Amino acid sequence: MIIGFSDIKIGGRDYGQKWAAMALIGYARVSTAEQDTALQTDALRTAGCERIFEDTVSGSKADRPGLAEALAYLREGDVLAVWRLDRLGRSLPHLIETIAALEARGVGFRSLTEAIDTTTPGGRLIFHVFGALGQFERDLIRERTKAGLASAAARGRKGGRKPVVTNDRLQRARELIDSGLNVREAAGRIKVSKTALYAALKSGRSASGA
Repeated sequence: MIIGFSDIKIGGRDYGQKWAAMALIGYARVSTAEQDTALQTDALRTAGCERIFEDTVSGSKADRPGLAEALAYLREGDVLAVWRLDRLGRSLPHLIETIAALEARGVGFRSLTEAIDTTTPGGRLIFHVFGALGQFERDLIRERTKAGLASAAARGRKGGRKPVVTNDRLQRARELIDSGLNVREAAGRIKVSKTALYAALKSGRSASGA
């Protein structure tokens, strides 16, 4: 018996004629216990998804077994579809990273609400723009961080939270202690922790809170 390439099936899926007919695979996710995936799954079925993977609310944002199953199921030439962009990515950088990983595997991506389809030139262009924006955002955060540290250094302190025991509070605490209060009582009067005041008194200057 001669088996034609177009007749080969593995695990219920037709792998004949390499991706002559792509598979549209859906993914739905809800983020709260009050929600359900009905709205998303209905839209995905209407769009033609042959199989839909789902994730319901869990204790961890990173715990998404449904997405893991969907990603494992996808093959080159398939398209992963979601109802809305935020159903796939937790943030713009995470979304871009996920789409890039799909693209590297030869898998397309489609978002129904935003009408984005990376199997089309227009859809790929949009995600290239998203990628550029994501890189711009990372660069901007990096530059702001550097500028903030440089400014702090110029003012004579390292980055981090402002001192809990300021010089004024330290002076007031010393006056209270000289008047007969103990360290715990003085700390209560100036509204700082006893530990922070001890550290400030020991160093002779303001101490940062932990």
